[in-house]
Amino acid sequence: MDRENLKCLIENYRTPFEEEKAMVPAFLDLLNDPDAFKRERINGHFTASAWIVNKRRTHTLLTLHKKLQRWLQLGGHADGNENLVEVALKEAEEESGLQSIRLVDKSIFDLDRHVIPANDKNERHFHYDVRFLIEAEMDEPLIISPESKDLAWVGFDLTAELVGFNESILRMLEKTSKSEILI
Repeated sequence: MDRENLKCLIENYRTPFEEEKAMVPAFLDLLNDPDAFKRERINGHFTASAWIVNKRRTHTLLTLHKKLQRWLQLGGHADGNENLVEVALKEAEEESGLQSIRLVDKSIFDLDRHVIPANDKNERHFHYDVRFLIEAEMDEPLIISPESKDLAWVGFDLTAELVGFNESILRMLEKTSKSEILI
C-alpha cells in the first residue's frame, strides 16, 4: 500500500455512521501533506490500529494504555511508513506478542480522528487513525509492552462497560457484531 492506494481506499470507504462520513474529507486533505505520516507533524498525523477479534467474533483484544489510562484497541504511529496495513500489523504484534495475527481484509474497517492531549513531550494534536480488522487466536500467551499497563481479551458483551463512552470503540464493536465477515 502506498499513498495513492490509501487515497483510493479512503475515497471508496463506505460507512453507515455519519460521524465517520464527516471525517473522510479531513483524511483526504491530510494525504496531500508530505509529512502526513510523521509524528513530528504537530497539527496531526496518520496512525494505524488493529481491531483484533477472535475467529468466532465474540471477543476483542484491548490494551490499557499507559499514558492515556484507557482501554483501547492496539495501534500506533506510522513513523514515516505509508503502508498503514503494515503499521497496524506491526503494532498488533509488538503490543501483544501475538504471532497468530491475520489481516481479515485489506479494506479499511474504521476511520477515527481523535485528539491526543498534551503531555510533557508533545503538544495537543490529532491522530487520523486508519483501522483494520485483524484476527488472532485467544489461547496464545500475551506479552504486555512498555506502552501498556495490561492486555485482555474482552467479551463483546462486556466491552462497552470496560471502555465507557468511547464512540469509536463502540462503533467498531457494532460493526463487528453485525459483520458477516467470518473466515
